[in-house]
Amino acid sequence: MKVVTGIPVLDDMVGEIPEGKVLTYWIDPEVEGNVFAMQTLFTNLEKGCRCAYLTLTLSPDVVVSEFEEFGWDVNSYDGFELVDLYSPYVGMPSSCSLNADPTDREAVNSLIRRVIRECDLVVIPISSMIDVCGEEVSDLLPEWCDIARDSGTRLILSFVSWPYPKNVKKSISDISNAIVKVGGVHHRVILGYYYGLIKVDWKNIKSKAILFKLVRPGGVRAYIPKILVTGPYNAGKSTFVHAVSMRAISVDRLGTTVALDHGHLEYRGFSIDLFGTPGQERFDPILKMLGKEALGVILVVDSTKPETFPRAKQMLEEVAHFGLPYVVAANKQDLPGALPPEEIRKRMFLPEEVPVIPVSAVKGEGVYEVIDALLELLTGSWQVSEDEFEIPA
Repeated sequence: MKVVTGIPVLDDMVGEIPEGKVLTYWIDPEVEGNVFAMQTLFTNLEKGCRCAYLTLTLSPDVVVSEFEEFGWDVNSYDGFELVDLYSPYVGMPSSCSLNADPTDREAVNSLIRRVIRECDLVVIPISSMIDVCGEEVSDLLPEWCDIARDSGTRLILSFVSWPYPKNVKKSISDISNAIVKVGGVHHRVILGYYYGLIKVDWKNIKSKAILFKLVRPGGVRAYIPKILVTGPYNAGKSTFVHAVSMRAISVDRLGTTVALDHGHLEYRGFSIDLFGTPGQERFDPILKMLGKEALGVILVVDSTKPETFPRAKQMLEEVAHFGLPYVVAANKQDLPGALPPEEIRKRMFLPEEVPVIPVSAVKGEGVYEVIDALLELLTGSWQVSEDEFEIPA
C-alpha cells in the first residue's frame, strides 16, 4: 500500500515512504508541530492503512478531539488504534484496549513492539516519551526500527527539540531515514512558520523550505502570504484576481481599481494571498514597497495592445528587481488580434526561462496554469541545508 506524508509540497518531494522507513518531524518548541504527524496518520488512515497513535500527555478523548479540530474523525475508521500510555500513568482506567503504564519500561517496550508488528504506520511522540519515561527510552529506538524494517512498518516520530542532551538528539537523528524540520521565522517575534526537508535517504533530491499555516479544519497548508499581481492599466489584473480567488475584494471608482485588489486562494495544498496593484503611473511610488514584501509576481499584459508592453516591463522592473520569481499572464487571448505568447516574449525581450501563459481571465481560462507555473518557480527557489538546524552530526 502506498504511504505518503499527506503534507503539501513535501509529498511532491519525497513521494511514497518506503516500507520500514523512519520519518521524524523535528519541531521547534514554539511551533504547533504535532499536527504534522496527525495529518500523516489521517491521510493514510483514509487510504486503508492500519495506523496507531501513541499518547502519553493527553487523554484519549482529548487526542480524538484534537484530530476532530482539523476535521479528521479517526474513530470512524476500523484501522485506527490509540495506544494509551496516559491513563495508567495518572491512575485512571483506560478506554483503549492497548494501554500500559509508561513507568513500566518492559510493558511499554513489549506493547510498542507488538503495535509496530501489527500496523502499517505508527506515530510515536518521542519527546513526550523522553519526558515521561526518561532519556534511556532512546536506547530502545534502534530495536523498534529493526522491527519496523522487518515488518515493513513506517514509523513517524514527532520530536519537539527541547534542550535534550546532544547524545539523545544524535540518536534520534541517526535512526531517522528522513527528517522534516518544522520551525518559526524569527525577527524578535515569530513572523511565520516553515517546514523543510533536510534529510532523506531513499531519494536524491534538493531540499526546500516551505512556509505554512494551520487551517481548522484542514490541517497544514503551504502558505504564500503575498503574490503581487501587477501590469498596465486595463490589462485585466482585477479580473485575474477574481478569477482565481475563493474570495476577493476590489476598491474601485467607475470600474477602475484605485487601491489594492485582495484575493485568497486555497489550491494544491497551498494557502495563497493575492494582491493586485493599480496600473496608473501615479501609483508607481508604492510598487517598490509592495515588491519588497512579495514572494512572487504575476505580470498581466493585454495581448491585444503591444503598445503597453514597455509600460509592463517598467512595472516589472519596479517590483521584480529583488530577484522575485515572476510569470507573465498573456491576457485577453479570446479577443481578435491577440498576440501569441512567444510573440509577446519576443517583443518584451523576456528570457526563455520566464513562463508566458495564454490567458482569458474573463473566461477563467489559463488562470490556474499561471498559478501552477509560479508555484513551480517558488518551491524550486526555497532552499535549506542541514547546517541551519543544529541537528547533531
